[in-house]
Amino acid sequence: MNYAESQSPAERSAVIDLAAIRHNVRHLSHVVSPARVMAVVKADGYGHGAVQTARAAVEAGAAWLGVAHISEALELRAAGITEPVLAWLHTRDTDFGEAIRANVDVGVSGWDLDAVVAAARELQIPARVHLKIDTGLGRNGCPEDLWEAFVGRALAYQEEGLLRVVGIFSHFAVADEPHRPETDEQLQKFRIAVAVAEDAGVDREVRHIANTPGALSRPDAHFDLVRIGLGMYGLSPFAGQTPAELGLRPAMTLKTTIAACKEVPAGQGVSYGLHYRTKEPTTLALVPLGYADGVPRVATGGPVQVDGQVYPVVGRIAMDQMVIDLHRTGIAGTPDSLVGHEAVLFGGEGAPGVDEWASAAGSINYEIITRISGRVPRRYVDSAAGEPAPADAPPIALEAAEQIAGGPAAQKVQAQ
Repeated sequence: MNYAESQSPAERSAVIDLAAIRHNVRHLSHVVSPARVMAVVKADGYGHGAVQTARAAVEAGAAWLGVAHISEALELRAAGITEPVLAWLHTRDTDFGEAIRANVDVGVSGWDLDAVVAAARELQIPARVHLKIDTGLGRNGCPEDLWEAFVGRALAYQEEGLLRVVGIFSHFAVADEPHRPETDEQLQKFRIAVAVAEDAGVDREVRHIANTPGALSRPDAHFDLVRIGLGMYGLSPFAGQTPAELGLRPAMTLKTTIAACKEVPAGQGVSYGLHYRTKEPTTLALVPLGYADGVPRVATGGPVQVDGQVYPVVGRIAMDQMVIDLHRTGIAGTPDSLVGHEAVLFGGEGAPGVDEWASAAGSINYEIITRISGRVPRRYVDSAAGEPAPADAPPIALEAAEQIAGGPAAQKVQAQ
């Protein structure tokens, strides 16, 4: 989906600070060095705009780009982006030929290997593939007991000149919970899978398994390449750990302006179902964002900042709007009315964070930012044009993650 790239004031907007994207990529690149960074821009850059954030990430030193679908990779190529791109989620209808023509790397883990090879044979152009092993997440990825045979098939195709095995990869299941032992188990299985492939003759360029939480808490999982998703957009993958504590800057600010302001008596019901009633005479303000804009319908209580003060949403969030209770009277229809005043749901200096909305919705920060819909224009700003790369960024993220892990887990990280 191509979002509007508006630079003029809008009734509602998601403002994306490209300087924050660059800062986050530089910071995380320092944390994972000498491993390189793959900037993950699937789902239209987690709702931030794939092309714009990809360019910012590359400017900041990202060596690779990652997407789920080949169609997403082709969008990057159409925009003139030439850096290595990996796409890893396919169906029987995926156009592997277009990926090969566009020099897009393809992640394979089963039936898709043969489909990629068929396209390569027809085009007479070798495909670039990354072999995926399922180390415990249970989604795509070759099962452990089939891995040796799968590698053998890939090498046979490579001998025919139909593909090149560029990488070996997997994906963590619980790296955002550093105390859990499953990450150790997955790492061990991944190391064994890499060894099996290398013993069979795979001369790979990259090994990669770590996502943002793995990058921040498990330096022993960095290998050659680390896939940075959530962290690139300035959000924390750890419960109870803020972006600032990890050295990250949130890139998106979601805002609008107050559309209406009116006085109501005590007992006034608010929104569908009338689940909220005012306890006393008050002023209600209407915020023109709703679930059609991607704000979760269930997120009653989510914070909205107006004039430096935060008000929780009252009543049910509707398709196009929500209501806040100002808990004061005498302002509607006067110069003190809030109509036209900026209302910020999250992001920006001193404003609520994405995590507060995730908590109100019973969800996670990933979902909140990626679900902001296409009818909310994206506006791109650069708060630090020409910002130089830091000579020696402090390892804030690693220290914070070690505090989360604590005890033996942190000691293990420090010892490796």
